[in-house]
Amino acid sequence: MKVLIVGSGGREHAIAYCVAKSDKVDKIYCTPGNAGIAEYAECAPIGAMEFEKIVAFAKEKEIDLVIVGMDDPLVGGLVDELEAAGIRAFGPRKNAAILEGSKAFSKDLMKKYNIPTAAYENFTDPDKALAYLETAKFPIVLKADGLALGKGVLICNNLEEAKEGVQTIMLDKKFGSAGNEMVIEEFMTGREVSVLSFVDGNTIKTMTSAQDHKRAGDGDTGLNTGGMGTFSPSPFYTKEVEEFCKNHIFQATVDAMKAEGRPFKGVIFFGLMLTEDGPKVLEYNARFGDPEAQVVLPRMKNDIIEVLEACIDGTLDQVDLQFEDNAAVCVVLASEGYPVKYDKGLPIRGLDEFKKQEGYYCFHAGTKFDGDQIVTNGGRVLGITAKGKDLKEARAHAYAATEWVQFDNKFMRHDIGKAIDEA
Repeated sequence: MKVLIVGSGGREHAIAYCVAKSDKVDKIYCTPGNAGIAEYAECAPIGAMEFEKIVAFAKEKEIDLVIVGMDDPLVGGLVDELEAAGIRAFGPRKNAAILEGSKAFSKDLMKKYNIPTAAYENFTDPDKALAYLETAKFPIVLKADGLALGKGVLICNNLEEAKEGVQTIMLDKKFGSAGNEMVIEEFMTGREVSVLSFVDGNTIKTMTSAQDHKRAGDGDTGLNTGGMGTFSPSPFYTKEVEEFCKNHIFQATVDAMKAEGRPFKGVIFFGLMLTEDGPKVLEYNARFGDPEAQVVLPRMKNDIIEVLEACIDGTLDQVDLQFEDNAAVCVVLASEGYPVKYDKGLPIRGLDEFKKQEGYYCFHAGTKFDGDQIVTNGGRVLGITAKGKDLKEARAHAYAATEWVQFDNKFMRHDIGKAIDEA
C-alpha cells in the first residue's frame, strides 16, 4: 500500500520510521517532510495547511492511507476533506479534534462528565478576567483557548503577573486568535505524566507512559517550549495510577466525546498531573505528542499500520497492543536562542553514526537539505533517542549519542530524565 504522512517534525519522522517497518507498505510519501524523513519517504513541498494540494496529491499518487501528524491540520479539518474525497485518513475529524483545538471546550467537557481536572473559568472579556483575578488564589494558570505551539500557557505567581498575562494573551494577542478566549485555571502541583492512546470511537488502548520536559533550561528554568526531551516509561505511572485513570479518565473521555456526537478516532494524548487528590487531566492533545512519540513508538511491538487501520475501522478491540519491556530517552538538540530567536542553515555533522548503532535513533525535527548537505531549519533540530534495559541506561546512552552530532549553536538540556534518579 501507499502511505502519505502529513507533517515535518520529529513526531512525523518517528511515525515514518514505524511505517517503513510495516510489511504492508510499499511506498511512503510525506508533505512537506524534512531531511530525516527523506530517508524513508518521498517528500513533496506542500504545506500541512494546504488542504486542496494535499487532497490532489493523494489522488494523483493513489494513496491508500493518509496519516495526519500535526495538530493544526487536524483542528482545521484535513481528515474531513480527505474523507470527502474518498481517501482513508488516520486522525480525528474536525468536530473531534476540538478536544485539543479549544481548551474551553475540553474543560467544559470534563466538568460535564465528571472527569477529574483543575477548577477553572472561561473568559472572552478581558475586563471580566481581570475582575476574577482580583479575588483569585495564586499561583494561577492562564491558558490561551486555541493552538499556540505548546506555548500559550502562563503560570502567574501574583496578581501583577496575572494582569500582564491577560494583556499578553487577550489584548496584545501574542498567540494570535488562540487568545480570543482564555481559561483561568487552578494551579496544580505533582508529577506530570503523559499517556498516549489509540481510539476507534468506542474502544481505547493506551500506549506506554512518558514524561516530557517543557522548559528550555536545566532545572525547568527558562521559557516554555514544544518540548526539550522526554523519557518512557514514567516510573510515577504506577499500577494504581493506571487503574484510576482507566476507571475515571480514559474511557470516560472517549464515551463523553461519543455522547456529544463527536466520536473520536485517532490518538488522544492525556497530559496528567498526579496530585495529592489523585490523577487529574492537565490537557488533551488530539495526536501523537512531540517529542513523546520519539520514545513511545520505537518501543511499540505492533505493526503500526494494523493499529491505525483498526482505529479507522472500529476494530481496535481486536488488537493486542504491546510494548517492549525496556526504556527510552530522547534529548532534543536545539538551536541556541530557541524558542525566541535562532539561526538556521547551519551544517550538521555526525548523522551517519546512527546507522551503525542498534537501539539509537536520530529523529529530525527542524532540518532540510542544502545541496547534498543537511542543515538546521528550526528551533528544535534533532531528537536524539536511545533505548536501554531501564531508564538510567537509556538516559546514559542518549546523552552519549548527543556527542556524535555537531552543529554551530547546538543547545540542549542536561537533566532530561533526571527525575528517574529520584523515583
